[in-house]
Amino acid sequence: MTCDYRVFGLRVRSSVELPELLPARDAAAPDVVIELGPVTESPQTQSGLTNVGGALILVVPNVARYRIRAGVSITIAPCEGVPERNLRLFLLGSAFGALLHQRGLLPLHANAIEIDGKAVAYMGEPGAGKSTLAAWFHDRGHRIIADDVCVVGFDDAGKAVAKPGLPRLRLWREALEASGHDPASYPRSYAGDERFDKFDVPIDSARTVESDTPLAALYLLQRGEQASIDRRSGLEAAEAVFANTYRGAYLEVVGDHEAHWTSAVRLVGQVPVFRAARTWGSARLDDQCTMLLEHARKVCSGA
Repeated sequence: MTCDYRVFGLRVRSSVELPELLPARDAAAPDVVIELGPVTESPQTQSGLTNVGGALILVVPNVARYRIRAGVSITIAPCEGVPERNLRLFLLGSAFGALLHQRGLLPLHANAIEIDGKAVAYMGEPGAGKSTLAAWFHDRGHRIIADDVCVVGFDDAGKAVAKPGLPRLRLWREALEASGHDPASYPRSYAGDERFDKFDVPIDSARTVESDTPLAALYLLQRGEQASIDRRSGLEAAEAVFANTYRGAYLEVVGDHEAHWTSAVRLVGQVPVFRAARTWGSARLDDQCTMLLEHARKVCSGA
């Protein structure tokens, strides 16, 4: 039995149930097909991605082997006894990251929030506070376009858009508790390992964005001695986008460095990039998030 879903602007037909995704609304042909099957092209047993005859083979020890082909299909060979949640974690994360690169899209390690009808993306390295910020916006009524992975594309007019991602927030225990939520009420992102202290918080479909949204601004989150926002431009802005590419290390294996760099330059040529320095800790979280919101609203309005 197969089911049709939608994510990152793609229609996905899968023989593996994907409860994290929203169902497709029509019976159109799929962009991506996911199925179970043997993946035997490479003898590799260590974790990583390799290119074998044009297909990408992703090995995740004790979870699965994934074959990602031409940006249109993913075949999964699960390890015996692997929890389905862990299988889906790497499917919708690393395997899809490779597929997005194959399709020539621009996946950023960022979240995206709808502010006054436009998308504002916050990117940064792991631990930069992206998901904590997304939870703050969500709790104040803003719709979430994407969490952790924001896929950027260009519409028919050549304008940058943020594509809708997974309808959930992935939060560390500390961030959950800081936002007033009980971690015991949510499933761990990775089953069977108590050291992986992240949890999946589903977003109600009424609070998600289901279509491409014009991208108005990018913010690079970093730690600082005091809160500040300043603009980056030119090569510095493009390098910030390139450095915060989701699964950027895969580009060498996929072989599209030049095309990806061209997309990054194209993006920063029309969307402003800002560095947002934040002090750490929860004491000033509300003040600093409010500062980011007010700044983003001015950018969205063209002020």
